[in-house]
Parts: sequence; structure tokens; C-alpha cells
Amino acid sequence: MDNRSREVEDLTAQTLDPQFWSDPKRAEAIQRKLGSSKNWLDDYAALAREIDDLEGLFEFQKEGMASAEEVDAQYAKAGSILADAEFRSTLNQKEDEMNAVLTINAGAGGTEACDWSAMLLRMYRMWAEKAGFKVIDLFEQDGDAAGIKSASIEIRGSYAYGWLKGENGVHRLVRISPFNAQGKRQTSFSSVFVYPLIEDDSIEIVVNPDDIRWDVFRASGAGGQHVNRTESAVRVTHIPTGIVAECQQDRSQHRNRDIAMTLLKSRLYELEMRKRQAEKDKIEAGKSKIEWGSQIRSYVLDDRWVKDLRSGYKIHNPDSILNGDLDPFLKAYLMWERNPTGVVEDED
Repeated sequence: MDNRSREVEDLTAQTLDPQFWSDPKRAEAIQRKLGSSKNWLDDYAALAREIDDLEGLFEFQKEGMASAEEVDAQYAKAGSILADAEFRSTLNQKEDEMNAVLTINAGAGGTEACDWSAMLLRMYRMWAEKAGFKVIDLFEQDGDAAGIKSASIEIRGSYAYGWLKGENGVHRLVRISPFNAQGKRQTSFSSVFVYPLIEDDSIEIVVNPDDIRWDVFRASGAGGQHVNRTESAVRVTHIPTGIVAECQQDRSQHRNRDIAMTLLKSRLYELEMRKRQAEKDKIEAGKSKIEWGSQIRSYVLDDRWVKDLRSGYKIHNPDSILNGDLDPFLKAYLMWERNPTGVVEDED
């Protein structure tokens, strides 16, 4: 907190410079950082006040001036605030504060998998809206009969990537299929990939023009009739890595190219980030890797449960999860990642 206090002083001094707004993008980045640090200081001060109040109330209780019930209530209040602070302290990487891009791809299961992908897209949309985040459609490819084959959305808000970074991997659905005439139980899979959106000039990503290939095509999915009449959608491929970024958000091909390039740079940043992390840390024995292609969560609808296969967290109300109440799973993963040997209790 001492470091954050000094940072607030330094950033505040920068905002007082008469030339501060001569570079709007830099000024906005500084203000975002200043606001984030101030929030941490305010939250810490609020927690300290609650603990001071608890200590004072406990002393009063020993002297007969307060009841045990009052002490218990204040203890519960301070404990809840402390638990929230401990959780938020897991979001301590630079990229955690950034906006997020979330991509869903249908896997094995045909029409069932495409429908499952559409259910996941709805789930993440509802979660983002409940959290007060803004959702922007970037790309969507419809399934042949139902649902979607692939989709990408941008989720804008404070710590959007930090909240969602544990969602990378394969999500497994088991249910009585509505697309099966015999009403058989069916398993299908969809892959979710989340990466931070790089918009800060302090992070420089250089892309060699000779290393990329551009393609244009007619958009599909949501957007009205216009999307099917012009080749406004774009796809950029980074040849050395094979990374692909697509965008059909705007009617302007030029604007879509700008957005696709931002997405590509963000993917390249995320790739480099993962390489450095792999070099820096040795994965603890028994801790599963969080990477593309790993199954991370099962949603079993007929038996009424959802379980995260990493943290062990499980609930018996899948409807609430599919309606966007994801916070318990997101928190359980982040706390588990911080202490993978800890036990996460199931919630009935």
C-alpha cells in the first residue's frame, strides 16, 4: 500500500502538468491507472476501519458495554470485507486490469456442439451485463442447423480479463439432446479462449507487414441484411505463429482492419506472456495446466450439477450458471490458482 500511495502521488503530479492532455491516449492511460490505485487505497482504508471498529467493540464487550451478538455481527462484516480483499489481491498482474476478448469455438458434437456454443455465449454475455461490463460483438459464424460454430466478443470493464482468464479451455456439456429423436443423453464440447485486449501505448507490439496475410469476406450472423451484401468482414493471419484474428463489427472494412490488427497484437502479447510464464514457473505436482485444449469444466444438466475440474468447486444449480451467475466459479478458480493445494468445498 505504501508503493500505491507513492504511485498515486506521482500520477497525480503528472495530471497537473499543463501539457497533460496533449497526448490524449497517454493521459487516459494515466487516469485509469490513477483511478485503480486510488480504489485499492480506499478499499484498504475501509477494511482497516472495520477491523478497528471490531477491536473497539470487543473491548466494549469485555467491559459489558456491548453484546456478544454485536461483536459477532461486526466480526462477520469485517471477515466478509477481508475475504473480498484477499480475492481481489489475486488480480495483481498488469494484464488483469485490461479489457478482454473472448472467443468460443464449437468442438465435437455437430449441431449439439453449435447449440452448446451459443449457450456459452449467452452465459458470458449475461455475466458481463450483470457485472456492469460492456459487450461488443466482433465476429460470429452461425451453425449449419442451430447455434454458432464460432464467435468473438469484446468485454470492456475494469479487470475484465482478470476475472475471465481462468475460463480458457474446453467446456463439456452432458444433457438429453433436444436434437435427438430418441431423447438420448449426449456429450458435446466447446472451446473458450480469453486474452487481454492491448490498447495501452506503454506495451509495444511490433508486427512485420511481411508476416501477415489479409483476407476479406462477407459477414454472417447478427447484423441485419447489410452484412451479407458487402465484403466488409476481414481476417488477418500471422504466418509465423498461425494466429488468426477476425472482425465484422463495423460496416467499414477499414475500421474492421484496425480492430483486427488490435486483436492480433493482443493475441501475440498473450502468447509471449504465456511463454515467459512457462519459463518462469515450474508447474506444481498435481496442478493441471490451463491451456488451449484442456477440459476445465463439466455441465451435467440432467443430473443437475456443474463442476470445475481444477479447483473441484461444484454446485447443483446449473440454471443459475447458464444465466450468468459465474462469480462463484471465477472466484474459486482464482483462489485455487493462488493456492492449488487448498481444498475447495462443494456447494450443495
